Amino acid sequence: MSNAAHSYPQQCSATRKGGYILVKGFPCKVVAMSTSKTGKHGHAKVSITGQDIFTGKKYEMIESSTHNVEVPNVAKHEYQLIDIEDEGFMSLMDDDGTMKEDLKVPEGELGEQIQAEFDDGKELLVTT
Repeated sequence: MSNAAHSYPQQCSATRKGGYILVKGFPCKVVAMSTSKTGKHGHAKVSITGQDIFTGKKYEMIESSTHNVEVPNVAKHEYQLIDIEDEGFMSLMDDDGTMKEDLKVPEGELGEQIQAEFDDGKELLVTT
């Protein structure tokens, strides 16, 4: 079950494409949704496809438009990349000048791209 500190209820019909929702307990960005006509029991159904914000996996759900769904609290922070240590940890600074040094450069193609652009002297912003 969802933790109240990490999510809040919202009427399903208020959900919008591009918003966030918990689908089967996974925090997802809504990538598609459609609403069916009112059925014989008087409630329209909303079909939602969400993409996990961490893994990229897609999940689907169908819910009555009048029922509540859980919406995760999603916070984004931007940091300027100041340095990359030999061990792969990034030195990041936010707008207030506060440093964050506990994130490693990601593995794979993204990490290689970050390292190459940093080595080329480009100013990079990292979003967490």
